[in-house]
Amino acid sequence: MTHSTRTPLQQPTVLPMSRKEMDRLGWDELDILLVTGDAYVDHPSFGAPLLGRWLVHHGYRTGIAAQPRWDRTDDVERMGRPRLFAGVAAGSLDSMLAHYTAFRKKRSDDAYTPGGMAGSRPNRASIPYTNIVQRAFPGLPVILGGIEASLRRVSHYDFWTDAVRRSILLDSKATAITYGMAENSIVALAEAIDAAEDRTIKGLRPILVNIPGLAVAGAQKDIPEGASTVELPSHEEILEDPQALIKATTLLEQQVHHNRDIAIQSTGGRLVMVTPPGPLLDTAGLDELAGLPFSRLPHPSYTERIPAADMIQTSVTTHRGCAGGCSFCTLALHQGRQIRSRSKGSILDEVEQITEVKGWKGSISDVGGPSANMWGAHCAGDQSTCKRASCMTPSVCKHFKVTQKDFVNLLRNVSDVQSVKHVRVASGWRIDLALTDMPSLACLIREFVGGQAKVAPEHRSDHVLKGMRKPKFAAFEKFLDLFDKESKKAGKRQYVIPYLMSAFPGCTDDDMRDLGDWLRSQGWKPEQVQCFIPLPGTAAAAMFHAETDLNGNPIYVAKSDAARLRQHGILMPTRGRPTKRGKQGGKPEGRPNNNSEGRSSGKPKKRHGKPAHDRRDNDSRPPKKKRRNRR
Repeated sequence: MTHSTRTPLQQPTVLPMSRKEMDRLGWDELDILLVTGDAYVDHPSFGAPLLGRWLVHHGYRTGIAAQPRWDRTDDVERMGRPRLFAGVAAGSLDSMLAHYTAFRKKRSDDAYTPGGMAGSRPNRASIPYTNIVQRAFPGLPVILGGIEASLRRVSHYDFWTDAVRRSILLDSKATAITYGMAENSIVALAEAIDAAEDRTIKGLRPILVNIPGLAVAGAQKDIPEGASTVELPSHEEILEDPQALIKATTLLEQQVHHNRDIAIQSTGGRLVMVTPPGPLLDTAGLDELAGLPFSRLPHPSYTERIPAADMIQTSVTTHRGCAGGCSFCTLALHQGRQIRSRSKGSILDEVEQITEVKGWKGSISDVGGPSANMWGAHCAGDQSTCKRASCMTPSVCKHFKVTQKDFVNLLRNVSDVQSVKHVRVASGWRIDLALTDMPSLACLIREFVGGQAKVAPEHRSDHVLKGMRKPKFAAFEKFLDLFDKESKKAGKRQYVIPYLMSAFPGCTDDDMRDLGDWLRSQGWKPEQVQCFIPLPGTAAAAMFHAETDLNGNPIYVAKSDAARLRQHGILMPTRGRPTKRGKQGGKPEGRPNNNSEGRSSGKPKKRHGKPAHDRRDNDSRPPKKKRRNRR
């Protein structure tokens, strides 16, 4: 963990967003300005407030410009020029994902904006935000961060233009990118820039290439002498051969996991140098971060509710990282596969704080993380030489160690906190891992489901699941049997909410029909299913672009919107007008009867429940042919 040599500042009630708020704190200038595409919610689940309070804790006066206008500089200028640098992030989601559905239709809402209305951030927000900061403060270092910049740090497939784009660092002309969870790298950056006599890109480059967790543009001469490097296929090679994108993506996955090499990619004669992640926050560091005085509320200047703030108001994040390494998921590339967990004491302290927040109603809505049952896990092997792409598939790695009964005991301790009436695990569970400890899984089902358990079989076909890096479907069926048995023991009527996916690379219409037949045999009638979106930087996006699996074998890919909608429609039967059948089942017509919760209407015929709409990054719905009754 990085320890600053500066004296921590007293934490403000909220980080300033105006000169008036700075004056109340006695700050004549900012050291660092954080620009974000989200509204400012003072909660540890929001990136800018999290890093802002961390920087204040390390002695740096930090302010926030939330959702600034991108056609003028007023909103980033209101607190004056920051002394060291500006950090820029598109927000909690890639801005293109925030704006468009899986069928490239414009979304009408944005959960991270007051009132939930879309339109408060630009497309590819990292680029225009960088531009307005550079216009407002010429010569000021600009550091990109957040999920959008992190996943676009090297050449990547862009679904929304159906093209390979170069590193967003080059397109934005920013000074550097902090990728992943940036607490250590942003403090190291602040210290380095503070100490530098020459704060131009040329002057800072020799310093930046020695800071872990950064992407920096330069030349061969800028690579530190004696550094261990891994060379990615060049941008031009990827444009020429889609297989080169698969190679680049898998090499970058390994670079993050091994945590020792500088990844180098050439683009038009320039190099993008990606330093290894370096040491991440350990348990002590995560506890220290979580112990900062977050109000957990939106900034008091907002008059409208922010949907995302309501959703996470009473949730607790127990750990970071995901050992699954699913090929369609951004977590392993962004947070890494190494699990870093908070201590039980820190988690219980946060629960106590939640009970004191205005509006507390007695229920902790979620205690978990990327996969809830990975809390406390660690790798007992040599991660720097590991060749696996997933700790879970094709089977749970023998070096992956976790005691899941400790997680059950943690939940019971949370339940014992005064004024806590209900504790739920709303985060997804990793099924194959859960099945390695049946007694603990049985306790989770009986005590902490809260009516619905979210698990992610994703599909039924073996070859599709293999491409996803997911366990075979038999694991899901085994889980369902136990879920039914334990729910009956507890005398509870509970449902499994499975995440299902259509149009994944390698998935055919027949594969979707097979999944549909199984669902019907169980009495399940899904009305919302996620359609695969190739998220930048993921292995599945490279497969989608190359139309091969990761070994180079040709696969069927539903690429056109018509083909994707057809697969989606196989699990989403329309209502109203009869479906007109054409080739491969025809294109669904009419509009599905989607309700507000994203679950099928009516009661399930059989025991397990009803599939629900996935609220993760690959969130999508079929486009509605009629636009009436839309907000």
